[in-house]
Amino acid sequence: MHRRVAVHDDRRARGDLAASAGDPARISDHQSGRLLDGRYRIGSRIARGGMASVYEATDTRLDRTVAVKIMHTGLGDASADAEESFARRFVREARAAARLSHPNVVAVYDQGRDDTGDGTIYLVMEYVPGHTLRDTITKEAPMSPERALAILEPVLSALASAHRAGLVHRDVKPENVLIADDGRIKVADFGLAKAISADTQHTTTNGVLIGTVSYLAPELVIEQKADARADVYAAGVILFELLTGTKPHTGESPIAVAYRHVHHDVPAPSSVVPGIPAYVDALVARATTRDPSLRPADAGVLLHHVRRVAHALHGGVREDDELVADLMPQARRGAEEGGAGLSDTKPEPVSSLWDGVPDWVRSEQPSDREATSVLQGPTAPRLAAGTTVEPATGTRTAGTRTAAASGPADDTNHPGHRGDDSTHSGAQRPRRRRRLVLLVVLAVLLASLGSAGYWFGWGRYTDTPSVVGLEQAAAVAKLEKAGLQAQVAEEVYSESTAKGVVIGTDPRPGARILPEDSVALTVSLGPERYDLPELAGLTLEEAESALGEVKMLVGRVTEQYSETVPKGQVVSSKPSYGTEAALDLPVNTAVSLVVSKGRKPIPVRDWTGRDADELAKNLTGRGLKVKTEDEFSEDVAKGEVIRQQPRSGNVYKGDTVTLVVSKGPPLVTVPGVRLSSTEDAVEKLEALGLVVKKRRASIYINGEVAWATDPAGGTRVRKGSTIVLYIV
Repeated sequence: MHRRVAVHDDRRARGDLAASAGDPARISDHQSGRLLDGRYRIGSRIARGGMASVYEATDTRLDRTVAVKIMHTGLGDASADAEESFARRFVREARAAARLSHPNVVAVYDQGRDDTGDGTIYLVMEYVPGHTLRDTITKEAPMSPERALAILEPVLSALASAHRAGLVHRDVKPENVLIADDGRIKVADFGLAKAISADTQHTTTNGVLIGTVSYLAPELVIEQKADARADVYAAGVILFELLTGTKPHTGESPIAVAYRHVHHDVPAPSSVVPGIPAYVDALVARATTRDPSLRPADAGVLLHHVRRVAHALHGGVREDDELVADLMPQARRGAEEGGAGLSDTKPEPVSSLWDGVPDWVRSEQPSDREATSVLQGPTAPRLAAGTTVEPATGTRTAGTRTAAASGPADDTNHPGHRGDDSTHSGAQRPRRRRRLVLLVVLAVLLASLGSAGYWFGWGRYTDTPSVVGLEQAAAVAKLEKAGLQAQVAEEVYSESTAKGVVIGTDPRPGARILPEDSVALTVSLGPERYDLPELAGLTLEEAESALGEVKMLVGRVTEQYSETVPKGQVVSSKPSYGTEAALDLPVNTAVSLVVSKGRKPIPVRDWTGRDADELAKNLTGRGLKVKTEDEFSEDVAKGEVIRQQPRSGNVYKGDTVTLVVSKGPPLVTVPGVRLSSTEDAVEKLEALGLVVKKRRASIYINGEVAWATDPAGGTRVRKGSTIVLYIV
């Protein structure tokens, strides 16, 4: 039964997170507007892949924007078993990918199944507004080697983190590299990464090969197996694209492209863009060699090589033969130098080189002549000049005919021979002797060449011991005991390896190395942990910068009024600074912040006519200071507010409000009017605002003279009061 091949065609495929925040390809579909699992409000679709679609969404619980990948409910013509297998892998490997904690990896927040609806399987990831590396390649490539390596370095750093955690990405391509608006570079789609184990390294699901054809390593096409070196190959192809603006292999169909990956080396970038240094060509050749045993063991080792090349570029070095020799794969280097030597293995028949190659690749073989070209690849045995291969046995024979091939030594049966011709027989003996000497010399020469070839090609090398998993001191001792030197090339954080333990070497364990050569060690710094810095009193931008220094993120931001913290500054954080919960936090920890809105304003209303005592009590309870002033008023009742200061606007706690309180109408003194004429007395009282009522006194004559008043003269009464005037 033939395998079904579902490799992505780059001309049609979009990465899972290929759309940027402003991507015009965003559309709405049946998922848009849905509240997934009672928590995630689904927005527009920003990408669609073969297994799932990605949507911008809002986490209603944490009030933040996220990216939600929803697995398709149907996978085309896939069987029910295949679909269930995809679902199990989607869940299992998403959980494995969530273990990754690295600033250049798109974080995985959540994963689940919406049992309230149609059982939708989903994955919640960090939302990265920006664009993809594909957009950058389209706009900027070909770019300078310095720029290309600066872009590739964070990608390799992310992949190295995955490889240290035992995960291989399997779909490294520009569409899965996101470049945020602030310039941060993140690798996406780790939700489908494969956990590597000794027993399961296959990349197929029910016979379906997963991957994007332009970035498939040859061993993926032939054996359907993947390890970290497959990601290294894809990263090398990306580097070629950055340097040249083109893919190394193209074809009319995905199968044709896959065929070229199996049978053709990635060309040197300088063959497309002249002027690229030879050691940059060698770096690309090292990463993309078809023989996985000659590639860097993982992305961490390739990152080490990239930094060496970047250092040479920054130093203005244009030629470095030692660096080229160190980086160039041995098989490729031998071919470029034009050297030929005896192989220590027999050349395989052409047909045997196709063993294990899937029928879909073999069926694309254009001709026998192209099939035989595999003998000319980097893994083909090299034969001495004049050597041939016998079809039956494959043994090597000299191009010069041997004595056995020259005919029998006894020519008695030759026509015209005279058995008694001793002279002729004597002449033959020196010839045979010379021929024998020649054969001996030739045999010695071939043996010498074979020995030299074996020595220079294999015999002088030793195998690199495995020191992965050992403490640094123990690893150095083991390498020195094996006659090798050790140096720490890189120290990296690891969530799974204790501090001081070796997690990788270059060359990799088992690789050939010359005695006394150096082995570069990658040593674990242990889990990357940081204490939460003090954020109170910082602006939001300053807090984000402070968190970035310890590789943490700003989570949910809320605002509240504060009487002590100025507007725009952080009031508090969660976890709180100085608490146990704020110590030894992993990278990418989301820290919630409370930011001050400034002092809370108290609006000033018109309080005229309000009871002054009640109003003062209310304002004092709201944190204001109240000052009162008394004043007579003919219009406002006693104890009520006549006016206020300020009259409108806002006040804040601690501010003073002035209230002018009515004392009622003003008081006047009743004048003495005894013996005044009645007319003068009335006029005098009314002039003071008093109301006069006349009455006869007990002694009454004619009413022309004022006798007394009630209240009596000298008494203080409110203006407008009634005064009784007694007249006689």
